[in-house]
Amino acid sequence: MSSVLLVEDDENHASLFIRSFEEMKMGKIYWVSDGEEALDFLLHRGRYVDSSTSPRPDLILLDLRLPRMDGLDLLKEIKRSEDLMSIPVVILTTSKNRNDIINAYMNHANSYLIKPIGLSKFQELTRTVCTYWLMWNTMPPGSDAPNKSAA
Repeated sequence: MSSVLLVEDDENHASLFIRSFEEMKMGKIYWVSDGEEALDFLLHRGRYVDSSTSPRPDLILLDLRLPRMDGLDLLKEIKRSEDLMSIPVVILTTSKNRNDIINAYMNHANSYLIKPIGLSKFQELTRTVCTYWLMWNTMPPGSDAPNKSAA
């Protein structure tokens, strides 16, 4: 079963994504609301020390504008870590700023998506992203993802 870590400070956006994801029955979604909490989840620190309740996600959906540690700084930390760098990180943000897009890709984001307006568009985005990354994408050998290559 796949797992997704959603790093999103806007409760309404998080709620839309979680509801859409759960309707697809593709796995489990975990939600944290800031960059430091996401790092704690990923590194099993603090209240996330138990890896059975904070498993390694198969996909990270990351907003850029976050409290405590912004999304770009979190992305840098993830991609610097040998243990975490192979987890796909999809930026999911409202920012269309050219520098944000460039900085995300320069720091090894796997994709950059602008949050759509409207429930049906948000559901379509959720289906497309999760289907691609959790069902169609082949992860590198040795990763913990369920769809990893057997080669």
